[in-house]
Amino acid sequence: MILYLHGFRSSPQSYKARHMAERMQALGRSAEFYCPQLPASPAQAIRLALDIVAECDPAQLSVIGSSLGGFYATWLAERLGCRAVLLNPAVQPPRDLESYVGVTTQYHSDEPFEFKHEYIDELRALTVARITQPQRYFLIAATGDEVLDWRDMVAHYPGAQQTVIQGDDHGISSFAAHADAVLAFCGITAAAAGIDGDGAGR
Repeated sequence: MILYLHGFRSSPQSYKARHMAERMQALGRSAEFYCPQLPASPAQAIRLALDIVAECDPAQLSVIGSSLGGFYATWLAERLGCRAVLLNPAVQPPRDLESYVGVTTQYHSDEPFEFKHEYIDELRALTVARITQPQRYFLIAATGDEVLDWRDMVAHYPGAQQTVIQGDDHGISSFAAHADAVLAFCGITAAAAGIDGDGAGR
């Protein structure tokens, strides 16, 4: 099972989330892919994630997290002992999101999005100071990330499998080129099903 957690103000309509959903569908494994709309509250987002994976064997679970979702994925990996793929993950969101307190909109809709000041404390409660068992983690970080510093990401996941992309951006526009590696880390071999890198069958 793969649980995909999107980033701050994002949604299941993000490019990377849609690409992973399409790849899993092409593999005939759509039923094993979950990408929920996360609540603004970090505590509620974690509760939702825990509810979704409650019946899942951690050995069969992979959590993919983008940006703030990567922060959540790290907490879940430490709590559950599952694998985690981090895509330009937020490492210090209590610090980085302080300036975003207030009401705005989601990236993919006009829906209002309120990030309350109390959520900063909820983020602090989920902070993982140091990862254990780095073999459970796969970090993909872009040096061209215009939002977060890739060097913080690399330093936060010592010993983990790491791919550092030269350039690119926070959204990882080149993500399709890395999807096979992500699937392989999650225990899914795309080539076995005759799937090309763009998600199309040969």
